[in-house]
Amino acid sequence: MSDVLGRRGCARTELLSGAGASLSEADLVAVLLGEASVGVRTHAVLDPLCGGVAGLRPDDLMGVRGVGPVAAARVLAGLELSRRATVFRVLERAAVSSPEDVAGLCGPRMAGLDREHFWALALNTKNRLLRLFEVSVGSLSASIVHPRELFKDAVRHSAASLVVVHNHPSGDPTPSGADIQLTRRLVKAGDVLGIEVLDHVVVGDPTTFVSMRDSGLM
Repeated sequence: MSDVLGRRGCARTELLSGAGASLSEADLVAVLLGEASVGVRTHAVLDPLCGGVAGLRPDDLMGVRGVGPVAAARVLAGLELSRRATVFRVLERAAVSSPEDVAGLCGPRMAGLDREHFWALALNTKNRLLRLFEVSVGSLSASIVHPRELFKDAVRHSAASLVVVHNHPSGDPTPSGADIQLTRRLVKAGDVLGIEVLDHVVVGDPTTFVSMRDSGLM
């Protein structure tokens, strides 16, 4: 137990000194687990997961001896904060001129998500990124989006145009019939408001995507 406490203390010291990048994922999970990490082999949580911490689920954590709901929630909150910090950071006014640009920005950030997440890229008149924001989170196989929610945020961010993007947790980026219908509704709503929807990109795994504009589906 003293070895575990010592390792956890060292990890905390590294974090507070600004050297957190040198720590392993197991060390970081141990810090998040706090007192629950005493006597818990944190690599027992991570070893079965090919995706590392990105793939952690509540059952994975609470299935480890000594990790209860409070400690598991603490770890999951840390992961969610990390994801949001990455997703919602303005990416230095990145230029978005192709579906490849969209996939490059969003694909890695959507990796490991087990629900459909619907995001929008708000662009200025030169197609530079003003803001990347989340519109909704759906189910395992469907996103739930209302045009009102999308364009409310688009207006708030002074978007001249939008590119919308969502993931398919299955890894297959082929647009569904519902995806196509939704896209056409969004395009019509954008025409009324004067905010053009330039494309809808569906992301499968981090390396596969479909542009509905290039596919003639919008």
